Amino acid sequence: MTLPTHSGRLLSLDFMRGLIMVLLMLESTRLYDNLFDVSEGMGIQLFLQQFFHHPWNGLRFWDLIQPGFMFMAGTAMAYSLHRQQVNGVPWRVSLVKVVKRSCWLFFWGVLDYAVRPGGLSFELWDVLTQLSVTTLIAFFIFRWSYAAQIAVSLGLLVLTEILYRFTNIPNFDQPFTDQHNFGNYMDLVLMNKINKGGWVAINCIPTAAHTIWGALVGKLLLTSIPANEKIKWLLITGTIALCTGYIMDFTVTPIIKRIATSSFVLASGGWCLLALCFFYWWIDLRHHKRWVEFFIVVGMNSLFIYLFIEIVGGRWFNGYIAAITNGLMGMINVPLGLMAIITSLIIFALEWGLCRFLYGKGIFFKI
Repeated sequence: MTLPTHSGRLLSLDFMRGLIMVLLMLESTRLYDNLFDVSEGMGIQLFLQQFFHHPWNGLRFWDLIQPGFMFMAGTAMAYSLHRQQVNGVPWRVSLVKVVKRSCWLFFWGVLDYAVRPGGLSFELWDVLTQLSVTTLIAFFIFRWSYAAQIAVSLGLLVLTEILYRFTNIPNFDQPFTDQHNFGNYMDLVLMNKINKGGWVAINCIPTAAHTIWGALVGKLLLTSIPANEKIKWLLITGTIALCTGYIMDFTVTPIIKRIATSSFVLASGGWCLLALCFFYWWIDLRHHKRWVEFFIVVGMNSLFIYLFIEIVGGRWFNGYIAAITNGLMGMINVPLGLMAIITSLIIFALEWGLCRFLYGKGIFFKI
């Protein structure tokens, strides 16, 4: 299979998006849980912890997945809007497309959480629901200057600080305490429930910065300035955001992914900038493309595979395949821990194979 040529595409973007989706696919198969269980009491568990969200104050590798997803969406939007502008598409037509896309993202995000064993549920915690809001914010300011867009993104972080620190709603006046912060209160207002894990719907306000920064990076990479200048700016901004986020964690605002504190957004945004900087240098500039295809076949259908693993995989496919594989392996007395790991890898292989089939047929699901 031949990798897509540049032709206006950013190969490192497709790779990074595919990498994020591959990691999510593996999580949906419970591979990380199974590896963690069989390694009980072993030092490798410290490494495997990085594939689970931090319980509250702190930052693990897995806490960077959603920021990366939303950051990549902003970069992809910049490339899409650039193509539309080159083709003479009016702004109002682009607006209609983005609004439709955001509505579909909102719909699929709500549907993902809606069907529960006890009946239907209305929840706004899914990444697609969050992305439907951040996409609109990033689009409406896309044509503004770099400085103005950065100011808006930082303003959203300041707004978040104000809402959490100064609203002083009884029982929800502890800005960084689980179940007693402003985000929890807004969940009661919007959904009449509070997430037991501490996640809040208004994370879309501060994390809009991720999508805005992703769009700004896309605009930067589309310019004609030398590649080394682009690398320099990505390194500088990424390092500044990263250091600022960690300094804030030690001083004024703790890094908490579950309520997307300003320090978390800055630190995770810094990691996203530095990651894209590396992949852009390694893949698009240095042309190291070994194993890139493995991830790109997934990244090109990221929305499809996300919905598949969340709705089809989690509710039927995984259990169906597990019944077959576990039954066969049980006949030859494969240890339960090893059986679970093998089943996870088989489920992943089948899902990846589906993505490759669609890629080979030129079938790409978009909204």
